[in-house]
Amino acid sequence: MSVESVIIIGSGPAGYTAAIYTARASLNPLVIEGYQVGGQLMLTSDVENYPGFPDGIMGPEMMPLFRKQAERFGTRFLQKDVTKVDLSGPVHKVYCGDHVYEAKAVIVATGASAKWIGLPSEQKLMAKGVSACATCDGAFFKGEELVVVGGGDTAMEEANYLTRFAKKVTVVHRRDQLRASKIMQDRAFANPKISFIWDTGIEEILGEDKVEGVRLKNLKTGEVSVFHCGGVFVAIGHKPNTDFLKGQLDLDETGYIKLAKLPTTQTRVPGVFAAGDVHDKIYRQAVTAAGSGCAAAIDAERYLEGLAHS
Repeated sequence: MSVESVIIIGSGPAGYTAAIYTARASLNPLVIEGYQVGGQLMLTSDVENYPGFPDGIMGPEMMPLFRKQAERFGTRFLQKDVTKVDLSGPVHKVYCGDHVYEAKAVIVATGASAKWIGLPSEQKLMAKGVSACATCDGAFFKGEELVVVGGGDTAMEEANYLTRFAKKVTVVHRRDQLRASKIMQDRAFANPKISFIWDTGIEEILGEDKVEGVRLKNLKTGEVSVFHCGGVFVAIGHKPNTDFLKGQLDLDETGYIKLAKLPTTQTRVPGVFAAGDVHDKIYRQAVTAAGSGCAAAIDAERYLEGLAHS
């Protein structure tokens, strides 16, 4: 089996941008896209904050454009999931089940997945009023009453941000106190447009073609009630897609890849780079993921140049 110059694992904005740059550098990249091609943007309806699309674009329209541009420069694609890697040697091994692919450089761009409540109605109304990203979707809810689910810093950040657009934001939390840092709690409590429903879980998100409300259950009394709203923002955290990397790269306590040589995308393993939400738990935007993919591609190109001259 021939050894690839570079394998890119993942197919969101970071992975496809890395493919565009490495392909234009004549590195003939192989992108292992996974079975969920296109990443999280395939679950997003209108994208209005990505430069170059003045009228906005649907996420499922945008990702094929990224892919087509990478393909134009000779990128090869494989629709398989990576099950494990062996990064111990100078040539890195990437496994898709029983098949192994080898490369001198690897760019990991597998992203992070939002944690969801786990309701069928949540999936049904995804992008129809259910979201996990206030900065992505908040502007679509001007004048609405909104619900934010969660009690950590992310939930408080989302709630505060949504008050720019919403008439009112109600935080629904399963406990009787927040887990958020004190500064984030103070900011939320001081915002007159934010209110709280404590000790409560969401049993169902109501609506046929769009969110119309939620059915709530008080976890202490068992009382069930209906709360009318125009949107539900789930803010109970994200999980980076890094299970297949355990023991191979340095991960933080929540599973995000640790970078070794900031501001580069280099991990602790020479020739292995990380791009996008798989290491970025701060911004989590399509445009920052794409920029990170560009950086990882340039880092990989320079690494391979160094190998050629060593």
